[in-house]
Amino acid sequence: MQYVSTRAAASAAASSSQQFSDILLGGLAVDGGLFLPASYPQVTGAELDAWRQLSYADLAYEILKKFATDIPDADLRALTAKTYTKEVYKNARQGEKASQITPLRVLEEGANGTKLVLQALSNGPTLAFKDMAMQLLGNLFEYALAKQNAQLNIFGATSGDTGSAAEYAMRGKKGIRVFMLSPHKKMSAFQTAQMFSLQDPNIFNIAIEGVFDDAQDMVKAVSNDLPFKAQQKIGTVNSINWARVVAQVVYYFRGYLSATTSNDQKVSFTVPSGNFGNICAGHIARMMGLPIAKLVAATNENDVLDEFFRTGVYRVRKSAETYHTSSPSMDISKASNFERFIYDLVGRDGDRTRALFQKVETHGGFDLSGKPGADGDEFKQVAKYGFKSGKSTHEDRLNTIRDVADDYGIVIDTHTADGIKVARENLEPGVTMIVLETALAAKFNETILDALGEDAERPEGFENIEDLPQKFVVMPPDVEKMKAYIAANTGL
Repeated sequence: MQYVSTRAAASAAASSSQQFSDILLGGLAVDGGLFLPASYPQVTGAELDAWRQLSYADLAYEILKKFATDIPDADLRALTAKTYTKEVYKNARQGEKASQITPLRVLEEGANGTKLVLQALSNGPTLAFKDMAMQLLGNLFEYALAKQNAQLNIFGATSGDTGSAAEYAMRGKKGIRVFMLSPHKKMSAFQTAQMFSLQDPNIFNIAIEGVFDDAQDMVKAVSNDLPFKAQQKIGTVNSINWARVVAQVVYYFRGYLSATTSNDQKVSFTVPSGNFGNICAGHIARMMGLPIAKLVAATNENDVLDEFFRTGVYRVRKSAETYHTSSPSMDISKASNFERFIYDLVGRDGDRTRALFQKVETHGGFDLSGKPGADGDEFKQVAKYGFKSGKSTHEDRLNTIRDVADDYGIVIDTHTADGIKVARENLEPGVTMIVLETALAAKFNETILDALGEDAERPEGFENIEDLPQKFVVMPPDVEKMKAYIAANTGL
């Protein structure tokens, strides 16, 4: 399996292609693009039939071996077996089997054959869906570094859940340090405590005076400084890292196989979306041949993605225009992984993709609506990829949290509430709609208390996490100061 950059010129794409292990420890390609397979591997009906009875770990192996063809089969099988165990994913709700890793729960069934299903993805150590990929990434990194007798300094940004998932996956890993940026005082108290309470010497938390997009821009700026990146051995765990995205592809297959009995059935997925990484994995699964009818992006008040899928206009908001909401992990106005989808939308034209995203930097966006003065007309092709979208507000998520608690006895988090609200608006007769859960409600207790008048239940071991001592530094969004801080703490 060869990988190419979304910004590679057609004449250079073949000669610059790389294998999975070549791109595993990095992030952006040298031209500033993101890596994608030169072509998507296809899944047959016979394979889907054979996969229905597999454990999650074995399913992960079967899918990942299509992408990581340069890792020996025995090693890859051992890595997935080590990652996906009920001892790691043990925080299942009452009535759910932890051994299923991502169990499904039917919420609603309509007389016309509509069905609304919740897929639990938050049973891991940090109670968020990011664990599903990050635990594998930690094991992959450790495996690759041991083979090379090398070290890696991970530099990432988080709006909440990526940071804690990365730090819990990498803490204590040999040869790895983590430098994680987060927007100062803009995460929930639980999310903040999960990260800042870690005292491991290889974990560095930096609170940035700004919003998530400021932190994400710093990660990209450092990644694009190729001499510094090489000298400081910088890698990334943000969803610009291909390995993270492909690990998320697995649970789309698991959700589909668990919700259907034959391959002629289709399902749709609604995905709470901020940085487009999670739903991008669904796009990849669909391109591989998984029978997905619709991929529905659910946004909060920061509705950049919803605006695009309604109008064809991608308009990044300025920092001052980014809302601080009660679903803070989606308080993002510049979706990093969106470039991967646009690359497919424009016919895998690296030159065109590069030009469009350079316009994002210079003009704040682009317009593919085909209207007079637009940058193109590719928006007319969106429907064939199955995308739809919707938006949820603070009042919507409060009402959805109350409805789900009253009707089904389940307390959901704020981002999952956004997903359920938008999913209900996109139900189709005869099609199962699977909503991807993003986190357990305890991570956003402030809003749960507001909605229900009582605290969210906490899994064992998280009862008083906010009271633990915290270790972090506060810094301005200054790239040069950040590079100096990294260099001072790596000794390289």
